[in-house]
Amino acid sequence: MVHEHIDTVDALMAHYVAGSLPEPARVLVESHLEMKPDHRLLVSDFESLAGEALEQMPEAAIGDRKAQLAAVFASAPPAEDRASADLQAHGGFFPKAIRDLVGYDVDTVPWKTKLPGFKEYSTDIDGCEVSLMWIKAGRALPAHTHKGMELTLILDGAFNDARGRFGPGDISVADESVDHRPIAEKDRPCIAFSVLDAPVKLTGSFRQLIGDLIG
Repeated sequence: MVHEHIDTVDALMAHYVAGSLPEPARVLVESHLEMKPDHRLLVSDFESLAGEALEQMPEAAIGDRKAQLAAVFASAPPAEDRASADLQAHGGFFPKAIRDLVGYDVDTVPWKTKLPGFKEYSTDIDGCEVSLMWIKAGRALPAHTHKGMELTLILDGAFNDARGRFGPGDISVADESVDHRPIAEKDRPCIAFSVLDAPVKLTGSFRQLIGDLIG
């Protein structure tokens, strides 16, 4: 996903501030901050540290400064997609950054049933597999680990695994060191947005796998 390993939410935020995340991961973090705006304080701290580092760097001359300024002022503002503008004006279930990226809100997603009680929409963006997931209340996903990085943002409901509970606005960061079996809580479906840079690998016993696949 990036050249450096990301194993915590703090590390993810640091890469977000540095601008080194692929677009789907940047959208995931932006959506997290929309859902939990108080977490922007951490981002502000990272930005302050980055600003201090920049101030300590030696000055460098800008070549042909007048020509560069003229190009900036002559450039046209980015066009805003009409559907995106309408969603922003009227609000939506998904955070705006996710709606803009995938082009859908929860009631228009072309869901595909992958397993009983599990629906998904997936696409490839910027070298990542981007997925929206709908997990039936109480449904367990098959136990698995990861060949790369998996970032998951909970949009509604919650799931639990051996690491604890992940509710609305929480981010799960998983890699090859994490072997888990997410289970949606029983009171409502869990809806999530995930970004992967490599496939998952199924684990667990054959008996458990069959049970999880059947649902």
